[in-house]
Amino acid sequence: MAWLEVTSAGMLTTVQDRGRTGHGALGLTESGAADRAAHDAANRLVGNDPAAATLEVTGGGLAVRSVGATTVAVTGARVDVRVAARPVGDWARVSLRDGDILTIGVPQDGLRVYLSVRGGIDVPEVLGSRATDTLSGTGPEPVRAGDRLLVGAMAAALPDEEQFPPPAPLDDPAELRVRIGPRDDWFTPPSVRALTRETWTVTPQLDRVGIRFRGPGPLHRARHGELPSEGMVAGSIQVPPQGHPVLFLADHPVTGGYPVIAVVTADDLSRAAQLRPGRRVRFVAAP
Repeated sequence: MAWLEVTSAGMLTTVQDRGRTGHGALGLTESGAADRAAHDAANRLVGNDPAAATLEVTGGGLAVRSVGATTVAVTGARVDVRVAARPVGDWARVSLRDGDILTIGVPQDGLRVYLSVRGGIDVPEVLGSRATDTLSGTGPEPVRAGDRLLVGAMAAALPDEEQFPPPAPLDDPAELRVRIGPRDDWFTPPSVRALTRETWTVTPQLDRVGIRFRGPGPLHRARHGELPSEGMVAGSIQVPPQGHPVLFLADHPVTGGYPVIAVVTADDLSRAAQLRPGRRVRFVAAP
């Protein structure tokens, strides 16, 4: 049985899969991989079931030693990947021999990298998922140096493709498509227009829960009452009283009490997960 020994955990490495659904009544969001597209691609490259768990590496710096021969792939943000100190490709299937050390550098652009291993990361499921929810603390603890991660058996036939074309780099400013509402009536018409007309900057206040943006000025409310708490979804752009929008990601709270001015489309959430501090963003109204 093969397994991975973590020799360096990097800034933040968590176990992620496609998330746990149907537990909102317990106060648990879906969680799962922040960049679902990159997570799925990593699993496909090694022939895994889509539900297999990968390692989500935020900011790079992960190093693992293979105990036994394994097959892996690294996707997500473009990054320097090395095996036994020799460079290998990302977005490609890579074979590891017993004792090989794979290292993942710091992304030059983008934020999150995904490491899949053929068979999947085998940690105990919690409510049907192996995902780490950093907001509620559900699921396995973040990965630490010295951890030994077993390899599961969630693999089928290898695909014919040994590498996939990586997504195009984000533009500057990066564009995220949004659907206005459902609480746009809580804002002045000029502020609703400003959301899609102005350029916003990603602040250092970002994690798996969400991203706080700064713009040329705050968004102003047309209504100043208290909004009852209501359900939240990934992609919601909530505006606290200070007027600076916050985009919710995978580990967002189940409910929120601030008005949601717009929602990022599901197809663009993977792009949002790769935003890093200082990146400029434009919100574009979806057709």
